[in-house]
Order: sequence, then C-alpha cells, then structure tokens
Amino acid sequence: MNRRTLLGGLFAAASVPALSACASGITSLDSQGTTSGGGSSKGGVTIGTANFTENQVLGYLYAAVLAAAGVKTNVRPNLGTREILIPAIKGGDIDLLPEYQGALLHYLAPKATATEEGEMQNALAVALPAGLQVLPYGMAEDSDAFVVTRETAKRYGLTSLADLKKQNGKLVVGAAPEVKKRQVGVVGLKDVYGVEFKEFKSLDSSGPLVKGALKKGDVDVANLFTTDTDIQANDWVVLTDPENLIPGQHVVPLIADRKADSAVRKALARLGNVLTTAQLTELNRQVDKDKKDPEDVANAYAKQHGLAR
Repeated sequence: MNRRTLLGGLFAAASVPALSACASGITSLDSQGTTSGGGSSKGGVTIGTANFTENQVLGYLYAAVLAAAGVKTNVRPNLGTREILIPAIKGGDIDLLPEYQGALLHYLAPKATATEEGEMQNALAVALPAGLQVLPYGMAEDSDAFVVTRETAKRYGLTSLADLKKQNGKLVVGAAPEVKKRQVGVVGLKDVYGVEFKEFKSLDSSGPLVKGALKKGDVDVANLFTTDTDIQANDWVVLTDPENLIPGQHVVPLIADRKADSAVRKALARLGNVLTTAQLTELNRQVDKDKKDPEDVANAYAKQHGLAR
C-alpha cells in the first residue's frame, strides 16, 4: 500500500465518554454516547497495522475473530508508525488498529503520568481525538525495552537505565527513527535519567537491523520489545527502569466510532480474554524464526483456540 494514499495531518485532542471497570479488571467504555451505538460494521472493517511483526500478527488475529463473527475485513499491513496510522484511522483510510496502552497514551499526551492499566484507559479516553475510542484491553502485554549484550553490561556496569548516565557521550543507541523524538525513547531517557548518547542510529522496530547492529557491536544499546524471543536466545540484558519511564503496554484495539458496533466489540473482547503474553511471544517467534506468514500464524492460533472456524 502506497503511504501517499493515507491522509496526513495533525489532530486535536477531544474528550470522549468516561470508562467503567469490569469485574475482571479489564476496563471498557460505558454505555453512553457513541460507544454503544451509531457505528456499524455491515460495510466491513479495514484493519491497519504498524511496520513490525507483532502488530501484523495482531491485525490478522483481529481479522480472524471478526470474520468468525460475520464481519467482512480487509487488512492493510505494514503501513508505518503512529505518525501515519493515527491520521489514517481518523481520516477513514483504516477503521481499526492494534495498539498498546502506554505507548499510545504517551504519543497523544506526552506528559501523562498514568501507569496503572485502568488509569491509562481512562486517560486515553480523554486524550483521543473525537471519533476514536479504545475497546477493552487484553491480557497480552508487550513493552519497550532497552537492551545491551551481556558483555556490554559487564564492561560498563549496566543493570538499569540509570546506569547509562555514567557513560554519557560514550554509547551508541539504535532504534526505529521515531524513538529519537519520543518520551519513551531518547527524550525521556534524558529527561528522567539524564542520559546522553554519543550517537543515535536510525534502524528498525525490534527487527533484523537493530538486532544485527547489537550483535555486531555497531550499537551499544538497542530498543527492542519484551516479546522478542531474541532477547533470551542471545542472553541479552534488559536494563531495569526504576523511575518507571516505560509504562504498561497491554494490547488494546483502537477503533473509529463509525465501526464500533456490538459484533466488533464482542469479537475483539473474546480475543483479548484469550491471548496471553506468552502466546503472543510464540506467535512472533513463528514469524521471525520459522519464517511463517503472519496471516497463516494468526489464523492457526484463532482456530486452535476456538476463536475462528
């Protein structure tokens, strides 16, 4: 899909209805306003995904459970970052997007302080542009992590993000380009921990470029995702975050009001209540290591867990 067809531009934050807590601890929008009616999936739902493996897998999982509920879907994978995806869903190029609570909240409201899941869900309801809503978040979680090799950790005495300050001006960090300007990234590391790097290398999102650079020693610190199986496989060290710079990242569907009817809401809630972090990590491994197709992996999981025919 040519990114030039996506609508761009900025958007203004607007208030949406407040959230109410469910007994399970997973929060949902209340029954007021656009959250309980007005939307319709009869014309089908277009699902967009970001440009990394896990988000593509989630997009196809969304498609599988929606198809089982009788909703026609179209998946447009690998569209890019939030800077592309958020304007796209607001403008109507896509209708649904797999998101992550803390990352989305910090994108919309960089100064947000909420860290608990229910608090973040409420904060998202306030921060989202008019016409968009988050559905109940699921059990699965995937957070950002700043990772070093075991050798680098020993050489510089690194166990936490706070330790990076001791090596200011010496270390090279590698990450997706947008991490250079994000709070959960270079900006936040400087603001919260006083960390300054020698160089920032623009690579990819927990992908082969940044992981290859870490292995070769081209970067000292890499921004990866906690569900990346390469962290354990390579005995890499995840630096702890004593100041809680990195918020919780439960998977949460971001959807346009125009498509958020009961069929969509129920189907995605079923998936959220079944998919675990360990299972999501395994699905990522099948794609990244076994070189399986993300759609095939998602469909097989949905059928195995009774979420699709």
